[in-house]
Amino acid sequence: MCEVRDILLNRVEIESFTKSFVLFFSLLELLIAVIFYMEYKQDINKLDYEVLNEMKVCSFNLKCPKYEIDFQEKQDKHIYTLYKENELLYSYFNIPDSTKYHLKIMLTAQNYKNTINDLSFERIKQFSLISIIVLFITIIFSLYSMNPLRTAFKLSKEFIKDILHDFNTPISSIMLNIKTLQKSKVNYDKIHRIEQSLNTLLSLQDNLRNYLFKSSQEKTTFDVYDLVKQRVDEIKPLYANINFTVQGQKLEISTNKTSITRIIDNLISNASKYNKKNGSVNISIENNKLIISDTGMGIKNPNKVFDRFYKEHRRGLGIGLHIVKKLCKELRIDIKVKSEMGVGSSLTISF
Repeated sequence: MCEVRDILLNRVEIESFTKSFVLFFSLLELLIAVIFYMEYKQDINKLDYEVLNEMKVCSFNLKCPKYEIDFQEKQDKHIYTLYKENELLYSYFNIPDSTKYHLKIMLTAQNYKNTINDLSFERIKQFSLISIIVLFITIIFSLYSMNPLRTAFKLSKEFIKDILHDFNTPISSIMLNIKTLQKSKVNYDKIHRIEQSLNTLLSLQDNLRNYLFKSSQEKTTFDVYDLVKQRVDEIKPLYANINFTVQGQKLEISTNKTSITRIIDNLISNASKYNKKNGSVNISIENNKLIISDTGMGIKNPNKVFDRFYKEHRRGLGIGLHIVKKLCKELRIDIKVKSEMGVGSSLTISF
């Protein structure tokens, strides 16, 4: 499974490949199109030259079934010059011993157009063949140019995996030692702060794991209201100065419970973390929607809040809400955000 995942492109790699491909292919196609257009114009000029030469030969022997011949009074026009007028190509030639008339040799537009069409068709075939070759060359070039990016991603993933693995031992040791400590009135606040910091580290671990690996999408049926109550009871002790309210009705859904739990935890944690002192987090469930509102500082750029690594505060890595958006996309549920600076934010999940 890991080998298959290494072969497949992730979203950033696909975006990089697409941009490289479009830019390189477009420039090459533009260059080839300009070259072919110039050659096509040369073909037209060459055809005109050949038509004029045939007309010159025809003016001597008059054996030219392809052309029409007429006599016309001399006008202020050059002889041995090809004229294109409406749907007719013609040229004037001198008639021996005639001072009044010119020999006018004409080629109908239909014959000329047929020849032009043949030239165009041939050039289009050549252009299409070269475009296909350029397409394959561009794909190979774009994939090759992504090697440094893929290598960097792989190294970053390996680095984060090592960090996550190294985190486990000290975190487990600290948690075991905290459980052996007696929470007296003197040290209760200190121990509570340590527990809160550890929970933050564990949440960061979960987010990083989800960033690296796709979560399983096994479906189970559960009640959203009960899950929200359970998660609020878990998170509430970490934010003693925040008032939590949960209201609404039962809502049974069939989806991946682990992913929904991660989404809810991220949203409630953010609503609590970036809230004001003695603020509130209000959670309601109605009409197949989960709405999490807070009285925090608000979001300056709500349209960017789900972008990877985007953050408006020093705390965090800027991947929590990106993971939320990714999970919502995987579960095919909709998430929207509304925010007003200094008033608070509201996130709505539609199941």
